[in-house]
Amino acid sequence: MKPQPTKNQQILLGSRPSGEPTLDNFQLTATEIPKPGPGQMLLRTIYLSLDPYMRGRMNAGPSYAPPVEIGKVMSGQSICEVVESNLPNYYPGDIVLAATGWQEFSLSNGDGTQKVDRSIGSISYALGVLGMPGFTAYAGLLNYRKASTRRDRRSSCGLGCRRVSGRPDR
Repeated sequence: MKPQPTKNQQILLGSRPSGEPTLDNFQLTATEIPKPGPGQMLLRTIYLSLDPYMRGRMNAGPSYAPPVEIGKVMSGQSICEVVESNLPNYYPGDIVLAATGWQEFSLSNGDGTQKVDRSIGSISYALGVLGMPGFTAYAGLLNYRKASTRRDRRSSCGLGCRRVSGRPDR
């Protein structure tokens, strides 16, 4: 039997990068695993999404999203297993998509958390093709298609370059 973790591994923003981030911009810490109180659940991260928008969150200054504060857990979406729950409709073993940041364990009150349907494929799809990057590519394609008269289009929004053809034989 695999030993159970006793600490919560977290990656904090240690300093604001100048140019490309390096290991020196982050701090690895170990804290106590939090205990869920009333109206909370404990989540264990299985997959962590590392997306380009996170680079902007490392900067101070005006943006569409608030910056990560120095000494705080890096923000990010993750696929998690519910370990303990004091929330109705969430049970140990459930798989959820949540904004937990770069840490192994986190608490959630359920706001903004979505259950992941395991029957549609790998649970990691919720962070990629069926998640924010996939939705961004899909929305971009729909908007581009309206504006374009070309039959062939390319989309590089989070999924790499994929050929999308208006012709059924391509």
